[in-house]
Amino acid sequence: MSTSSIRSFEYLESLPGTVFNRLYKQPSTALAIFRRMLPHLAKSFVMAMLYMPHPLPVTDLETWVRSSSRRDQDTAVDLLERLQIVKRTAEPGQPRSYNLTNPFAASLRLALTGAGNHKSFGVPDNSERDERMTIPQLDEFARTQWESVLGYMVGSTAIGLDNAGANLNLSVKRLLQGGALVEASGRNVYITQEGFAFVLQEVNAQVWTILVLYLENAEQLGMDRVDVLSFLFMLGSLELGQSYSKTNLTPTQLQMLLDLGDFGIIYQDSPDSECYYPTRLATTLTSDAGALRSASAGFDGALRSSTTDDKGFVVIETNYRIYAYTSSPLQIAILSLFSRLSTRYPNMVSGKMTRESVRRAINMGITGDQIIDFLYTHAHPQMRKTPSVLPPTVVDQIRLWQIEGERMKSTVGFLFKDFPSASEYDGPCQYAADIGVLVWKNDARKMFFVTRHEQVAAYLKSQKERKKEAGR
Repeated sequence: MSTSSIRSFEYLESLPGTVFNRLYKQPSTALAIFRRMLPHLAKSFVMAMLYMPHPLPVTDLETWVRSSSRRDQDTAVDLLERLQIVKRTAEPGQPRSYNLTNPFAASLRLALTGAGNHKSFGVPDNSERDERMTIPQLDEFARTQWESVLGYMVGSTAIGLDNAGANLNLSVKRLLQGGALVEASGRNVYITQEGFAFVLQEVNAQVWTILVLYLENAEQLGMDRVDVLSFLFMLGSLELGQSYSKTNLTPTQLQMLLDLGDFGIIYQDSPDSECYYPTRLATTLTSDAGALRSASAGFDGALRSSTTDDKGFVVIETNYRIYAYTSSPLQIAILSLFSRLSTRYPNMVSGKMTRESVRRAINMGITGDQIIDFLYTHAHPQMRKTPSVLPPTVVDQIRLWQIEGERMKSTVGFLFKDFPSASEYDGPCQYAADIGVLVWKNDARKMFFVTRHEQVAAYLKSQKERKKEAGR
């Protein structure tokens, strides 16, 4: 199961049974989950039981699988049960059996045979129009919008992209901040450790990460999450370049067209237009595309539906100098997160990794392993001719620079100790925690450490005076 499938599966697994019952009424949803989230063995079980008139006994199921693959069988059945596709039945006097749930089985049969008038796979717009969007135009729109998202995350932190995030709506920026992909401090935006890991993901996984964040906030926006999920799964079954009518969409799904357009997943001429176009980011949501890397090179690969590895562009020497054969502002901005770029040519930038540049990245939450992973993933083909790909001295030094920040840290403050009883210790210790000056405490030895002592000392003095007054 790919990274994007795992993320979407984790969200689905948390849903109650009533939500699954509504979801599976849509044939497009049943087919998308069958295609996207089930391993081959689980798919075989589903197809074998799809037209069975009676439940399948466990003993019969076990005869289909070799004894050496029992663990795979248990994993497949467990996954089907967690997605509420299969349920166990136990009739008195009958062996334990498995049965496909309804409406999943009925919807999958409709999807596979093309029967029914459910319109869950979209309604093509066949009206005559003067101008229709072409596939290259849709690809360009999707690329521009998605790179605006990545540019907002990376460009505002690094050397800056031209108008990074300028076209993003406020709701998109809030979603990225709410998902802890970026942190805002005044007018400045900084990428987080989770955000950098997001940038390193394949494009399809990035899209699903954003969509899961959107799903988690759907109810707060007054949206029906079943409608949201059904629409997302439907998008994966639509045809690229074909326009679709809005006539069968719910109010929630009409609102989604506006929101998904900000990410380049959907295109429409205007909010009032009668049709919409899914971009390649939408039509590959439920596909088994390969792990295509993000940013410009990876995105270009996604738009080409390429299954080959992206061509690397980074050369790094043992003296920590970096040469990047790219003209992508986004890739350059990512490099500048952990290196000091000094020279830029039309098709290449050069610079150097220094202690200060790597420590700056680490202070933003980016780990040394993430930096190494980025360099390894985008290493130039010439570097891949060596067994280690990256110079071992560079890899070791990046890790050493990270360890520097994980050593013992000194804090100037004051130690309170020698309390005669636990009751006299608990009060000031809790007071120090309440006012935010407590750094460390040891309840067994009745001592604690604070950054400021004035308020704690005043508290102790007031407690002492109260005891004197009480003793009079």
